[in-house]
Amino acid sequence: MTGNKSGPGIRLAVKVTPNAGRNEITGFKDGVLQVKVNAAPEKGKANKELVDFLAEKLGIKKSSVLIIKGQASRHKVLFIQDINEDTLLKLTNI
Repeated sequence: MTGNKSGPGIRLAVKVTPNAGRNEITGFKDGVLQVKVNAAPEKGKANKELVDFLAEKLGIKKSSVLIIKGQASRHKVLFIQDINEDTLLKLTNI
């Protein structure tokens, strides 16, 4: 995904575990958000599921969640627009 990576928002390191039984955020480990997604890691399905899940969980538009590094890796860096760290922690129930 591409998009505007400037303006208000946060960069977030994420480790994605694909093929999970359900979508869930399991917490932070060493400053990295751990997320499980139900989708398989093929043809961008897990990336799409990650973006869709986080956008829904945070109550923001899907276009506000951008994968800026790690498209083909379990370790990704996201830019989430129009949100701050405190709001992220509250909305992810961590």
